[in-house]
Amino acid sequence: MTDKELMLAAIKEAEEGILAGDGGPFGAVVSFEGEIIGKAHNSVLKDKDSTHHAEMQAISRASSSLDKFDLSRCTIYTTTEPCPMCFSAIHWARIDKIVYGSGIQDVMALGFNELAIPALKLKKMSDLTVQIESGFMLDECKDLLSKWSSLPNRQTY
Repeated sequence: MTDKELMLAAIKEAEEGILAGDGGPFGAVVSFEGEIIGKAHNSVLKDKDSTHHAEMQAISRASSSLDKFDLSRCTIYTTTEPCPMCFSAIHWARIDKIVYGSGIQDVMALGFNELAIPALKLKKMSDLTVQIESGFMLDECKDLLSKWSSLPNRQTY
């Protein structure tokens, strides 16, 4: 699959989460050699668990798929820049590359309780080798935020 197809899969996950009201406009996909091995959308509200971010769950599913914690040679595609918790999980899973669309500031503007520490700053603070590609399919990812914002009963956390 191409980068665009993989990000479209993450966007589709986010759309499913928006429609279900599970926990916000966020989706993630982990790929290995161009194939999806884990995908999820945010389910913080549905599961009543603050750690159920899309990235965390996609990493868990990818680890189960490969039957190991080490996700070297994998890429994670996420509709929004990973928060520090998710970035740490990406680091500990040894994922090689992060591709994301909208930024932390975009979701903070919607009222989400984010720590305003950009992924690039976290990378520099730790001398990590993870590659980071930001703003990928930005318009499509920002459309998710607009869709979510138009919901009458949306809830931030």
